[in-house]
Amino acid sequence: MTPKGVGIGSLDERITGALVGAAVGDALGGPVEGYSPDQIAERHGGRVHGVVGPWNGDDWPTARPIAPYHKGDGHVTDDTLMTHALVRVYAGVRDHLDAYSVATHLVPDLMTTPRWIPELEAEALPLQRIFLAEKWLVARLHYGHVDPREAGSGNIVNCGAAMYMAPVGLVNAANPAGAYAEALDVSGAHQSSYGREAAGVFAAAVAAACAPGATPDSVVAACLSLAKDGTRDAVEAVCEVASRYTDFESALVPLRRAVAPYDTVGPDYRAPSLGARRPSRLHSIEELPVALGMLIVSGGDFRHAVLGSVNYGRDCDSIATMAGAVAGALGSTVPHDWAKTVAEASRLDLDAPARTLTEVTREIFGRDVERRRTHEAAYATLTGTPCSG
Repeated sequence: MTPKGVGIGSLDERITGALVGAAVGDALGGPVEGYSPDQIAERHGGRVHGVVGPWNGDDWPTARPIAPYHKGDGHVTDDTLMTHALVRVYAGVRDHLDAYSVATHLVPDLMTTPRWIPELEAEALPLQRIFLAEKWLVARLHYGHVDPREAGSGNIVNCGAAMYMAPVGLVNAANPAGAYAEALDVSGAHQSSYGREAAGVFAAAVAAACAPGATPDSVVAACLSLAKDGTRDAVEAVCEVASRYTDFESALVPLRRAVAPYDTVGPDYRAPSLGARRPSRLHSIEELPVALGMLIVSGGDFRHAVLGSVNYGRDCDSIATMAGAVAGALGSTVPHDWAKTVAEASRLDLDAPARTLTEVTREIFGRDVERRRTHEAAYATLTGTPCSG
């Protein structure tokens, strides 16, 4: 049964659903990131069903390997910090982005403007919170002066670029191919190989989810029409398995088994295999296929998709970020109590980035129409045919 609201909603509602949904998924997944479903169930006396506290309780400031981050209690992680940073880049450029936009706008944003960092419970530069794979942006672009289009080469191949590509999908709402192409360009400054490919496919998934009448199946079909190499194979394999299940509990082990041949990290998430996160045309990041799989299992229902992603464990904050963004873009309702708790705990206005991006998206679409009409007029002149406009 299709959840109420899936496939309907205005542009404003889809953008708000996607960005708020991504932040909520991120916050729910943060405190159990890195653990297995069995470890999560043992720690919490069963499955996680909402916002929970830190894994190590009051010892979070010193407990390794999490310290000094306060993961839990509704705090968003770097997934949301980077997503909101990309929204600010769109707000500054007010047009489509490319790898040079990352160098010119995103990197200075990370380096120069202190912001409230929920996990640090303090104002700090975003650069002081983001993971080493994201610090790579600063090292390569600001200090290394590398061509932005090639700067992602050499970085560990992970979900670091994909996790914050929802805004690219939203700016290209209902245009998966446009979202895919733009995200590949933007993420070239950050990632290579299947990490970059996942960024393109995730943006395409968000764009596809915005289309009127979209369903989880239509989103996956759009992804499969664009994805390449191991990423395509992984999405197809995981979603085929996911189609056999309607509850996340029974799907947890089968989805992990389906993605395992494509995942380079290996069975022990905190002790990656020797071949982990290296470029390959045969492999895929784990997070995106599993997020799409949970979307299929849930029938597009936000709560079900996000809780399935959270209880899957491993890199579940990013999995839930992606699942939450796509389910929210489909129009499935983000639970108000979750959104309110996350916003208050993280000291963030979760609706503000959505309002900004909606305004910018409308401006960009207007420019796209003008550019298309200019091209049509030129082509009509070249061919001697009437212009369709």
